[in-house]
Amino acid sequence: MEQDIQSVLYSEAQLRERVQELGRQITEDYRDRDLILVCVLKGSCVFMADLMRAIRVNAAIDFMCVSSYGAGTSTRGAVQLIKDLGTDVAGKDVLLVEDILDSGVTLSFLRDHIIRSRGPASFGICTLFDKPERRRVDVQPDYVGFVIPDAFIVGYGLDYAERYRNLPYVGILKPEVYS
Repeated sequence: MEQDIQSVLYSEAQLRERVQELGRQITEDYRDRDLILVCVLKGSCVFMADLMRAIRVNAAIDFMCVSSYGAGTSTRGAVQLIKDLGTDVAGKDVLLVEDILDSGVTLSFLRDHIIRSRGPASFGICTLFDKPERRRVDVQPDYVGFVIPDAFIVGYGLDYAERYRNLPYVGILKPEVYS
């Protein structure tokens, strides 16, 4: 795995520090509120596990799973809902936790789906990585870990063809691996 990484973008320590900062900010913003954290599977699972431990308010959790990439490196433009929420979020504060926001297609779909069909009191987005250069749909996250360049990254839950998720850091994948 390591031989496929061009360079480390964020170390394990940098990720840990930023997730703690996000947890403090979310704790302050959602103090005394009924928060539900929704993890977008599979890429966000590592981030979500660390983030929820950094949040110091009562928070329920749930999971959603969508597919828009397949085994490729960019969205196909069509989002398929694989697993919907199992929790009733009507009248509650929902914070969608995502690994990376690039085109905005997936998050726009999830935002519209949850707001339209589930009726939360509020809806927010927390993304660990934001790639604004690739945005095709207007989606503005409420919490951002890092704004990153247009590079293909893996590790800390992010994958290419279901590989590299278990790297403890985030690295830029060598182009020859996915081209």
